[in-house]
Amino acid sequence: MGEINFYGLHKVTAEQLLTALNLKSGDPLPPSKTDLEDRLTDVEGVLDAHVEAVCCEGPKATLFIGIEEQDGPHFNTRNAPAGDGVLPDTLLGQYRDYVASMTRAAASGGAADPDARRLEDAFAAYAADNLPLLRDVLRSGSESDQRAVAATVIGYAPNKADVVNDLQYALQDPEDSVRANAARSLKSIAVFAERNPASDIKVMPLGLVAMLNSIVLSDRLQAAQALVVLTSHPNPEALGLMQEGALSSLIEMARWKMSDYAQPAFLLLGRIGGIPDSDLQAQWQNGDRETVIAKAAASGARTGR
Repeated sequence: MGEINFYGLHKVTAEQLLTALNLKSGDPLPPSKTDLEDRLTDVEGVLDAHVEAVCCEGPKATLFIGIEEQDGPHFNTRNAPAGDGVLPDTLLGQYRDYVASMTRAAASGGAADPDARRLEDAFAAYAADNLPLLRDVLRSGSESDQRAVAATVIGYAPNKADVVNDLQYALQDPEDSVRANAARSLKSIAVFAERNPASDIKVMPLGLVAMLNSIVLSDRLQAAQALVVLTSHPNPEALGLMQEGALSSLIEMARWKMSDYAQPAFLLLGRIGGIPDSDLQAQWQNGDRETVIAKAAASGARTGR
């Protein structure tokens, strides 16, 4: 293991958790995620836990340890649906190919994969002709992998306004892969809305802000990235909701040692604190996170949040 990052800590300390796990940076990566989570929930005051290893910075994996404390913030999800709607095997195969193409692009430093564009066009064509089925599977399908595919494909619907509510509903799906895909789709729609103001599309921030308090790492990451887009222009509603309901979560995320994961939260804190983006970029480059964190925290204290 390389760095160890924590989140969800309010009364419980990182030292208590590391002692319970008998872990330190430089140790071999433990073989059992479930065992670690069980040991964390034995710590007094810990209600639930999530452990995830992210590969890799050099030869070492980064470990993220998230907990939900008793009486701490809680992210609610819905019960698992039990509908019988299913997507065709052809679409499921295209989705698997799409994920593979995106993985190849990431491995090559973000270079566009020509297969991805072709598959995105196929998703758009399918969504145009089969929106009722996509909506039914996303909202009530019993298979979580099918709902995850629907959360991606429905975002390619020609009329984005038709699917925003469906995707916001999916932010409380019981399966984290569905929530992650829904947040990605909403981020893309928010970019579209920003570039096409006449579309009058509005992505509501409440569900994304709630995800910032989740113990699941992908919830926090995808929500923060989407909220960076939503607040790229003045958005007092989103900033106020974050200041009121997720300030402490953003602060601990902005202190994560893995910079790619910390930067979205850092930007959001700067915007909460009223710092211009140009100044934020300079402070990030200079490694000055604490000044931004302090200003956002002071802003919350002034408003009683």
